[in-house]
Amino acid sequence: MGENKVLSRHEERQVVIASTLGTLFEWYDFFIYGALAVFMSQVLFPQDNPTVSLLAALGALAVGFIIRPLGAVVFGYLGDRLGRKVTFLTTVVMMGGATVLIGCLPTYESAGHLSWILLLTLRVIQGLAVGGEYGGAVIYVAEHCEPRRRGLLTGWIQITSSAGLILSLAVILITQASMTTEDFRQWGWRMPFILSVVMLVISIYVRAKLHESPVFTRMKQQNRLSRNPVKETFGQWSSMRLVLIALVGVTAGQGATYFTGQFYVMIFLQQAVQISQTTVYQLVMIAFLIGAPTFVLFGWLSDRIGRKWIMMAGLFLAAVSYHAMFGALLNAGNPALAEAMKTTPVRIHADTRANNCEFGLQASLLSAHPDHKKSCVQAKKFLVSQGVNFEYAPPLADQAIAMSVGGQVVNGFDPKAYGEALTKAGYPKKADPARIDRLTIIAILVLMTAMVAMVYGPVASYLVELFPARIRYTALSFPYHIGAGIFGGIVPFTATYLAQSSGNIFGGLMYPVVVTAVVGILGCILLPNTKATAIDEEAVH
Repeated sequence: MGENKVLSRHEERQVVIASTLGTLFEWYDFFIYGALAVFMSQVLFPQDNPTVSLLAALGALAVGFIIRPLGAVVFGYLGDRLGRKVTFLTTVVMMGGATVLIGCLPTYESAGHLSWILLLTLRVIQGLAVGGEYGGAVIYVAEHCEPRRRGLLTGWIQITSSAGLILSLAVILITQASMTTEDFRQWGWRMPFILSVVMLVISIYVRAKLHESPVFTRMKQQNRLSRNPVKETFGQWSSMRLVLIALVGVTAGQGATYFTGQFYVMIFLQQAVQISQTTVYQLVMIAFLIGAPTFVLFGWLSDRIGRKWIMMAGLFLAAVSYHAMFGALLNAGNPALAEAMKTTPVRIHADTRANNCEFGLQASLLSAHPDHKKSCVQAKKFLVSQGVNFEYAPPLADQAIAMSVGGQVVNGFDPKAYGEALTKAGYPKKADPARIDRLTIIAILVLMTAMVAMVYGPVASYLVELFPARIRYTALSFPYHIGAGIFGGIVPFTATYLAQSSGNIFGGLMYPVVVTAVVGILGCILLPNTKATAIDEEAVH
């Protein structure tokens, strides 16, 4: 079957703008929670244990990622059976409505456990909605446009994830600047959620005016719709094979690069480099604004030279350059800390033969000091949270754990004593604003964004071309959200855990480096090189 009649450029712009605006606002809704989780943990969860409350709030964030593949299946089925337009109109209503309601949740003090139960419920709704949104938007655009412009136009959808993150940070900074710190902590954090009602109305308006995808309309008229797209996608090896190839050949790596270069880097700059949150947000916003056009650029380039090898190049560049780029961020953001780590190393003295912090001590010593392991874990967390690398050394006599730096020794774990010893040895408590090389940091962040765009820019059009039209919504959405939601979503947690376990603030990069390298190799071997041709076809690759 051929493509539908070519749209005029005016009609083409309408399709792209309507799809892009809705997806932008949906990403804003999704990201705003992550940026405000700390504040929400203070009012929606019990405060008898603030650490547990924060972890619970972050757990609710994780739920939104974990549930996305289920949303991909549910809305993929609806999109392949009922149509692209009605499905992604439904997802934007769900996402926007849930976001507004989060801003209206009762506090734990007034409603007890109901407050966080309602929060968790709304996060599930958001995760389901995002799972159905992305596939609908990119398919809708791709099924309208000319084949030779497919990468360019779907690139505008790809830009929305970064744009949504920028928008969420901007709204938070503006809201914080308009009130006192205490007011923002008490009630001001609700405003970015509630204000999204404006975006919801705009999204519904522009999407309601759209027509159904011409490819879907034609399949419906010719009675070519799948009776059960979920069964056909996962129950037939010809389709399931493509899903698996897409996952291990590109989307898992795409998720790892995106969340490393757009998310984890913010955590690294705040926690390891010790730059203030406000400064980090400002630098990230500037860099992402400069780098955002590269999503469209690489989408356009994929129309000219092909999609596969641009994506593979992005994965390999990430794998080989992450350590150098994060090291440069440390030197540019906190040169005093970088110099201290070179000249005055920190050592944790403990017996780690069994495992990190599982001491190979005599049974009598273990029984006499049951908190040895806990103290070691606390020491590691404290040092990594201060952006301090450390190395293990043999235990000192009669001491299960001790820290030494610059000729000083601190026995046991005492955060105050650790802090004083580090300060005396030349370790700064925070990055000196006067010594932050902002231009270098922005340049590095722009390069990271460009590497993300090399994979993320062409991937939408690639996935559209990979799957047959009758199961496209379901088959495309599932590997994308496994890659982005699972392989990508766990980057912040996994990287932080690896940094603490290794005693190296760069240790967390092991995860994205391994994932991008492995996926790049598999992609080179397994991925077919799709072409910018008609996509209203029955045959699969």
